Amino acid sequence: MRMEKQEAVELLTHGNPLELGARADAIRRERFGNTVTFIVDRNINYTNICQNECRFCAFFRRKEHKDAYLLDYDTILAKVRETVEAGGTQVMIQGGLHPDLGLPFYEEMLRKIKSNFDITIHSFTATEIQHFARQAGLSVLETLKRLQAAGLDSLPGGGAEILSDRVRQIVSPKKIMTDDWLAVMEAAHSIGMKSTATMVIGLGETMEERIEHMEKIRRLQDKTGGFRAFITWTFQPGNTDIGGEKVSAWDYMKTLAMSRIYMDNIDHIQGSWLTQGERIGQLTLGFGGDDLGSIMLEENVVRAAGTRYDMSIRKMVNLIQGAGRDAAQRDTTYRIIKRYDN
Repeated sequence: MRMEKQEAVELLTHGNPLELGARADAIRRERFGNTVTFIVDRNINYTNICQNECRFCAFFRRKEHKDAYLLDYDTILAKVRETVEAGGTQVMIQGGLHPDLGLPFYEEMLRKIKSNFDITIHSFTATEIQHFARQAGLSVLETLKRLQAAGLDSLPGGGAEILSDRVRQIVSPKKIMTDDWLAVMEAAHSIGMKSTATMVIGLGETMEERIEHMEKIRRLQDKTGGFRAFITWTFQPGNTDIGGEKVSAWDYMKTLAMSRIYMDNIDHIQGSWLTQGERIGQLTLGFGGDDLGSIMLEENVVRAAGTRYDMSIRKMVNLIQGAGRDAAQRDTTYRIIKRYDN
């Protein structure tokens, strides 16, 4: 029987972390056996210029700031080439909401990548998509169709943070609101463009709001089936306007376990070594996680907040095998590319 919201709130607030972990792990094991996957990709942040100026972000710069930048096409293509040469199968291109770039800039970027490389473009958050649409005077759906025609394969789940307008009005009042984020994802799913969903905890949200976030994703998944995975991150307070402390590892692990238990219609639950470090990342594999995401050939947003963990294929394989799991490299669709012997 499907878990109801109130029971989930009670468990997330008062449940025993180890019991929740065991329950989540049993679900994972039934679905995926002993296999844990990862992907080799690169985050390409094409600009840090952003008009949203979110209080939780240490990455953005105003246009006139001395550290503001915009990558040209040649630089972006060089980064894609390096990714392919390193065995990468995906690029995640994301950036700030630049006030001057039009939709043709992004279409041309996509076409140049696709004409030169055989690689999946898993790029642009819902926030960016809405921004592109508004700048072009188009609907979100038409914008997505144009980007898809130019080469966009799927959408990452960034920009969701916490799907509570109460929280969003505090930490990112200029940013996309809850219904808009969900509408972008539904539009993408309607044209066969899959996506992931994310949640960032530690932004002042309540446990009820975390479960409500999961409920909204679960409800849309019931309707579209378009989410491939769910990823929970923790807010990194360093160098941000909000500041404060990171949530505890136990809080993160309980929330991860609950996402596996509650979100029964999403296959893949990804653990975050990037914000938690290798050891906690490894522990996520006992709390419902069946995937550890990317080795991240490049990452700038979390690093800007003062958190830096480096990864390699060998370290990732050792991490997974050290947890008693079988390591496998996957592609964006979760198709297994390569398995590693223990």
